[in-house]
Amino acid sequence: MKTTIKFFLLFAGLSVFTQYRAQLTVHKMIYAGYEYQNQSFADVGGRLLFLTHDNILYRVGAAALMGAVDSEFSVLPKVQADILFNFEKNVDFYHSWYFLAGAEVTNKFIVPKFGISVFGIADVTAGYGFSLEERGNEGKKFKGLNMGVTINIPIVVFSH
Repeated sequence: MKTTIKFFLLFAGLSVFTQYRAQLTVHKMIYAGYEYQNQSFADVGGRLLFLTHDNILYRVGAAALMGAVDSEFSVLPKVQADILFNFEKNVDFYHSWYFLAGAEVTNKFIVPKFGISVFGIADVTAGYGFSLEERGNEGKKFKGLNMGVTINIPIVVFSH
């Protein structure tokens, strides 16, 4: 079952990428933030932002969640994918905010999430985490409410 889902997601992603490859603009970003999933984590990583128009944006990224459980420091690798959308076309003022839908996966949990992004720079998200293993991290299961706040910084800011 998991193999079927992986192949489906890979095929869907490749078909979307192939269709929009010539029309896509890609922006690199780094980000930092805070995430709560039954404990507090610092969230640091990088993202690629893909866009064709300003009403739908796609993001993929990889990060590290860093936190301490019972005085034991742990780092969890994370991959994520988001879609940001705002259907007001050709009106820049209305694109100061986007709705956000996405998912993130670590080696310990998976989280579908929703939220709001302001200018694509500041994100506030919430979701529900599903634990991928029985024992969790240092005996603590990652199941339940997930909340996060991140600040995205485009790499182009550092090149000028």
